[in-house]
Amino acid sequence: MRIWSIGGWLLFVAMATCVVWGRQLSVATGQAPTASVSAAPAAQIIPPPPDYHLPNGETYVYGVEWHMFSAGTSKVTILADGNQEHVIGVGESGGMISALYKVHDHFDAYFDPHTFCSTHVSKHSEEGSRLRQVELRFDYALHKGILDEKNLKTGESKHEETEIPGCVTDVVSGFYYVASLPLRLGNTYSFQVHDGKTSEVKAQVEGKEEVKVPWGKYQTVRVKAEATSGNLQGKGTVWAWFSDDNQHLPVQMRSKLPWGSLMFKLQRIEKQ
Repeated sequence: MRIWSIGGWLLFVAMATCVVWGRQLSVATGQAPTASVSAAPAAQIIPPPPDYHLPNGETYVYGVEWHMFSAGTSKVTILADGNQEHVIGVGESGGMISALYKVHDHFDAYFDPHTFCSTHVSKHSEEGSRLRQVELRFDYALHKGILDEKNLKTGESKHEETEIPGCVTDVVSGFYYVASLPLRLGNTYSFQVHDGKTSEVKAQVEGKEEVKVPWGKYQTVRVKAEATSGNLQGKGTVWAWFSDDNQHLPVQMRSKLPWGSLMFKLQRIEKQ
């Protein structure tokens, strides 16, 4: 997701949070998501350029709004972990949303910084009365995505193995991949995301505009992202605004879902 030295962005944390909160709010409001169909271009993940640097040690904190109401917070942190990168994503419902359906999700995702291929995703979710732990591993030698899920209340568990291509990203760390790409007007990128099943996601650089958030005022480029196939298709569309400079700071995101929209605004950046 960029061509920057220190920025990073929350597009897929937003996407992941939207999928989670979208499911929960659909339950709370009694509305069911609808699917859409669109053509998907050939997808691939391109290795980062040699001078690419990840913003290790930085945390982006976002306030989330739903219909002008405070819906909670979302955070994403990236850290070097041996020869891998470790992305930590946290989604926490708040205000009116917690009254309807309380959500606390914690993601840990790992990927190879030289290829952007994901290696492991761990998710602990507390959603309403549900309490689950999910582990998703990627075995590229066998072309398998291996999912183990456990209901922490009942002890029920399931194991699934699905085919994957030679390199996939995941819904948590995938946004760092997008940020490594040139964000020039009109550019379109398509790549594969695995979340138990593989989806193709298209990201398109649509335009430029000025954006004001709690962290400041920025000239930005706007990127639209949506799944064009797979189990994420029809779950919503996400727009992300990056600062229009070498930093590509993830300033704002908006998700359009069947039941409404969520807005993510950068509140602050924390450094370790």
